[in-house]
Amino acid sequence: MAIEILKTEVLSNNWYTLNKITYEIDGAGGEKKVQVREAYDRGNGAAILLYNPAAQTVLLTRQFRLPTYINGNPDGMLIEVCAGLLDKDNAEDCIRREAEEEVGYRIGKVEKVFEVYMSPGSVTEILYLFLAEYDPSMKVHEGGGLEEEQENIEVLEIGFAEATRMMGTGEIRDAKTIMLLQHLQLRLKAN
Repeated sequence: MAIEILKTEVLSNNWYTLNKITYEIDGAGGEKKVQVREAYDRGNGAAILLYNPAAQTVLLTRQFRLPTYINGNPDGMLIEVCAGLLDKDNAEDCIRREAEEEVGYRIGKVEKVFEVYMSPGSVTEILYLFLAEYDPSMKVHEGGGLEEEQENIEVLEIGFAEATRMMGTGEIRDAKTIMLLQHLQLRLKAN
């Protein structure tokens, strides 16, 4: 399939970039078709599920997410795994930095488990998903995020069984978090 970008217009370049893209693509019958779509470019990101196998706990975060609020989440609060944008880092360096900033743990070995497009119909982001073990000796501060990034993050250490239950009740509704919790759940069942 041949694709040719004909024109890119920046519609917004405030927090992230929203582009209107006109392109030509081969149709099903081989004819060329011109289509127009909008794509939101917020950069790529990384997320990590921190798991303590001895205590059977996970570290999660809770924070206000405006898009969920305007789409029916009554208080806008969302429970998630630790995550952040890559900026100029590679995914592993990013997630180590984010884990320390958001939950206050300096983690050792990390394991990459997925690369996913979370909303490929409109967002360019690739999200790199990781797992890592943690224990109390890795805690370097209370976490909570960076004030200069306007983060106000609550750190949650909860039992893995409770986190699994919370997926079923809808208390955990974030896709990356559900994917990582289910991945860990399958891994634990297999062992």
